[in-house]
Amino acid sequence: MCIDMNIQELLVFGDLDLLIHQVREEWDTKNSKILPYLHHVQELRKRLTKMEFQYVPRVQNEFADVLATMSSMIQHPDKHFIEPIPVKIYDHLAYCAHVEEEADEKPWFHDIREYLAKGEYPELANPTHKRTLQRLSNSFFHSGGILYMRTPDLGLLRCVDAKEASKLLEEIHAGTCSPHMNSCLNKEDTLG
Repeated sequence: MCIDMNIQELLVFGDLDLLIHQVREEWDTKNSKILPYLHHVQELRKRLTKMEFQYVPRVQNEFADVLATMSSMIQHPDKHFIEPIPVKIYDHLAYCAHVEEEADEKPWFHDIREYLAKGEYPELANPTHKRTLQRLSNSFFHSGGILYMRTPDLGLLRCVDAKEASKLLEEIHAGTCSPHMNSCLNKEDTLG
């Protein structure tokens, strides 16, 4: 595709460290199944002015995970045919500034927080709701009255209600926080 588009310089990101080192010819390739692909890449390299390969850990490469998921869902009658997926890149960032108010005056995470803090289920919870609450609570951490959600890379995101979310969005868009988001947090909001 890059040859058809007359691209002369190409930067390739990959999340498999071994393969990146093999393509860069820093490491030898012992797997005979990979050799034809590496030879093809070397031939392609000769047709371009510049071609670099950069390793990106899978945790930091969410875009590739989305593309891999999409490609696994595509089925074509010819098993050897791969149809390109159009990807649009916008010049400006998208921001979400709308936060819905909670109808019952309780934040979206109220049941999870109560379950983690007190081990109690909501009054009208049926067995399915209880199992779901138990499963969801595994992704959260409760400390000092504040609920945090665990991220895949073991970070913690603070859960906020609609009122606090609106306030934070206003401060962020007004530039109050500067480039450093943690400057908006109080000392008691950070983990020690």
